[in-house]
Amino acid sequence: MAALDPVEAIRAAALPLSGGARDYDALLDLVGDARFVLLGEATHGTHEFYEERAKITQRLIEEKGFHAVVVEADWPDAYRVNRYVRGQSEDADANAALSGFERFPNWMWRNTDVATFVEWLRRHNEQQAAGGKQVGFYGLDLYSLFTSLREVLAYLDKVDPKAAQVARERYACFDHYYEDSQHYGYSANLDLSASCEEGVIEQLNQLQRRHHEYSQKDGSADAFFYAQQNARLVKNAEEYYRTMFRGRVSSWNLRDSHMAETLEALAQHLSKDGEPAKIVVWEHNSHIGDARATEVGQLGEWNVGELARKAYDGQTRLIGFSTYEGFVTAASEWDGPAEHKRVRPGMPGSYEELLHDTGIERFLLPLRGDNPAREALMHRRLERAIGVIYLPRTERQSHYFSAQMAVQFDAVIHIDRTTAVTPLDPGGGWHSEEPPETYPGGL
Repeated sequence: MAALDPVEAIRAAALPLSGGARDYDALLDLVGDARFVLLGEATHGTHEFYEERAKITQRLIEEKGFHAVVVEADWPDAYRVNRYVRGQSEDADANAALSGFERFPNWMWRNTDVATFVEWLRRHNEQQAAGGKQVGFYGLDLYSLFTSLREVLAYLDKVDPKAAQVARERYACFDHYYEDSQHYGYSANLDLSASCEEGVIEQLNQLQRRHHEYSQKDGSADAFFYAQQNARLVKNAEEYYRTMFRGRVSSWNLRDSHMAETLEALAQHLSKDGEPAKIVVWEHNSHIGDARATEVGQLGEWNVGELARKAYDGQTRLIGFSTYEGFVTAASEWDGPAEHKRVRPGMPGSYEELLHDTGIERFLLPLRGDNPAREALMHRRLERAIGVIYLPRTERQSHYFSAQMAVQFDAVIHIDRTTAVTPLDPGGGWHSEEPPETYPGGL
């Protein structure tokens, strides 16, 4: 029997999404008893990706008993949201709870879709009976070196002021960098100044040695865990910034290893009374799709998706997202303002074009088992990744890589035309839709 044309194979396996309540029944069947569901995004600024992840996550919480949502965000900023959704903070609303996200690119988490989901999560937790299961909200990333440092000191000031003074002496190594992590990394990498490595390692070890004592003093295992993760973040961020000038592979692997370690620590912390924790992860496709199926994996990079599959064999589901064209919120340079940018149609020969050619506007495509679509997506093609910066004029070089989508993911959700996520702090230029690329010359 002749193999199906790739487009026909995908059409045959695609499950159209109508926006109805039962859209993701097949996805929940695919999840089964898995403990870790990693939900991706093809850009960091697409409304539909946030919206659909929220819908899926709500069902995983309500129908599968998931315990936590973990996102590609810094630990202390996300933990403020965690306190809010669990009724432990004085923040008046989601907007206030998300105000900790001040650094670029704050629209990733300070946007209307995340605010809506955070309010839903708070209501869900409020509706739980006394002693019922509270669902938390946590961050995986490691960019908050100085914020996390201050949080460690604030915790020690409460439970052990003498140890806090010792910690200040260890962390004083960072003082003359004026909270500029990259300046520290550049100076330490070139041996222009002493590395802070020894001090941050010793501080983490000291905190861990006194785990039982501090937990008893404070009366809160959660408070100690929060401080411990901040201390570990300071250690890993110090190494990350010290090595970031040595090349992409080294710094990428350090970052994703930190995120995988944080996921493991959360899984252990949230597993109680013999019930293993079940966690939803929101990150970019480039972090949650198995790196072994991509060209960057062949160059030596690994990522959270690969590490999770290895650590939790059979207990992990990786769900990718795709779009063909539309609009996105992104910057034109690092630390630049949020812009409302037009997304070019997927390139010829790309997965985006292949999924677009089905003519189905929105669909879920399962990729496990005996599935003709799996075979169609086993062949390497170009795949697009838009992060917080989008450079359409250099799209091929800046945003495409080759991959085997059927190996990267257990399922893919394709939304053909998408819209930009709306920042809570949009800035003056965001509301003006980007002009066509030929403006003003018309060429």
